[in-house]
Amino acid sequence: MQPSLALQDDQEHLPSLLATDAQELSYQLQQHQAKIFPPLSQKTIRTFSPAEAAAFIGIGEGYLRQVAADGHGPDPLANGRRLYSATDMDRIRRVLDERNGTPKYVPARRPGEKLQIVSVMNFKGGSGKTTTAAHFAQFMALRGYRVLAVDLDPQASLSALFGHQPEFDVGEGETIYGAIRYDDPRPIADIVRATYTPNLHLIPGNLELMEFEHETPKAMASGTAETMFFARIGEALTDIESFYDIVVVDCPPQLGFLTMSALCAATSVLITVHPQMLDVMSMSQFLTMTSELMSVVEKAGGRTSYDWMRYLVTRFEPNDGPQSQMTGFMRAIFGNRMLHNPMVKSTAVSDAGVTKQTLYEVERSQFTRGTYDRALESLNLVNGEIEAHIRSTWGRR
Repeated sequence: MQPSLALQDDQEHLPSLLATDAQELSYQLQQHQAKIFPPLSQKTIRTFSPAEAAAFIGIGEGYLRQVAADGHGPDPLANGRRLYSATDMDRIRRVLDERNGTPKYVPARRPGEKLQIVSVMNFKGGSGKTTTAAHFAQFMALRGYRVLAVDLDPQASLSALFGHQPEFDVGEGETIYGAIRYDDPRPIADIVRATYTPNLHLIPGNLELMEFEHETPKAMASGTAETMFFARIGEALTDIESFYDIVVVDCPPQLGFLTMSALCAATSVLITVHPQMLDVMSMSQFLTMTSELMSVVEKAGGRTSYDWMRYLVTRFEPNDGPQSQMTGFMRAIFGNRMLHNPMVKSTAVSDAGVTKQTLYEVERSQFTRGTYDRALESLNLVNGEIEAHIRSTWGRR
């Protein structure tokens, strides 16, 4: 039986509907962005208390006060208290190394230490992948490492967190696709951007990253690509590796050509997982598919061995019995491939995200002290554990 003409007239044309909604949403987001950060304003990284600065530098708070009193810290405020910028912390690291005559506090790579490329991935959205990548990249920059964050997700949430709105601030060829495309690739150095956090640079993302997923099958079918798809990100990064100690790659939440290329470029892999049954079941399928695809890539000459691979429990609620049980279940299976510390779920992290900020940027006074402190402690424990794996790879303690 054919539907009536009236019913057909009542139907909604999906492409037109989606285009209209996208245009309106984009406009409203732009208005929201302008309200949070007026057009002439720029995001900045906040200053840090002596206790925070001492922890980032890796010294005791008393020693930091002594160094500052010797004239190597910021000028005291009217109340006599000192607040430290990221630049202040970098300067103090250099002073301490000059005093000691050894490179202890400036953590840059030393001769023989290879660039660390950490790919953060999961097949399922909502696993805290981008939150993890953003906070880890910023934490390592505040610790004094030279960090490059690469946004491979077409949704570009990492870019937005670091002050680069994908719809307005990222043009054609300004994502990593510009450097890995098959026709007329750009030098990757032309794509890298500074951020408001010293030591942290960004290669932003936007929807053009999807072009790599569309163009790769054509290039494979024609046989015209000089470099296979899985080697293109790694090859591009070699041109700038001397400028960085760590690259953090936020992978898209699917197993496409971009993700496979990121895996082949990586020296280590971090897989985020939300400890609920449906998420763990989804991850089981994800691991199976990844294993099968990586085996194919390996036969074609792709790199598939890593310095380390770890699972990170994210959005963990300690008082949730089923989550604790699921976490224990995974620990029994994966053993030491699970990071010891979970990323605790916190309203502080989600509230900071509303204004496109990380927890390292927002002021403690904006939150209930206990909520903020618990969230920050969890972040620092997780990030410190990942840092320890990187330092161990370099042969450092």
